[in-house]
Amino acid sequence: MTQGASAKPTVYIVDDDQSIRHAMELLMRSVGMEYAIFHSGNEFLDQYSNGFAGCLVLDIRMPGIGGLELQDKLIGLGSTLPIIFITGHGDVPMAVEAMQKGAVDFIQKPFRDQELLDRIGEAMQTDQRRRSEQQQKADVMDRISTLTNREREVFDLVVTGKPNKVIAYELGVSQRTVEIHRARVMEKMQARSLADLVKMHIAA
Repeated sequence: MTQGASAKPTVYIVDDDQSIRHAMELLMRSVGMEYAIFHSGNEFLDQYSNGFAGCLVLDIRMPGIGGLELQDKLIGLGSTLPIIFITGHGDVPMAVEAMQKGAVDFIQKPFRDQELLDRIGEAMQTDQRRRSEQQQKADVMDRISTLTNREREVFDLVVTGKPNKVIAYELGVSQRTVEIHRARVMEKMQARSLADLVKMHIAA
């Protein structure tokens, strides 16, 4: 595809240079990668959605919205899409700044096709891992939302490793009450052990 976006993991290419866009298109086709090409930062932003999966290959210098500005706008939108910057020799300090803001890589012109493909493959894996972690966190938050206020209090104290007797004292309830709430927390959170609860608490 040359325009638009796909729900599948996609290589989003943003570059104002027509020759670069054409070369990228041929490269993506040659390896059977899903791709979408944009000639400006504005065009990409017009179609951008947080549902975009894959990675963004972004020229650092462009008319209008440059690569760094586009990165800032995506950060403001809560994007986790991994960014690989394409840079000229004099743009390396800018690329370093971009990585400090969360870009996953930068590649200098001229670059070898295989080098770019390798970086894209790594970025795709990064995106998959991030999305998996996001989904896990969303699942945990959904489970936490089912807890009553008292169950949430017990949950927060249990994960600190405190025994039921101490939790009961701190909450001003009986130990039996804590045991009941603790059992409900384990059930609602779908936890098999205290270690599971601790992991969920960290994820949240």
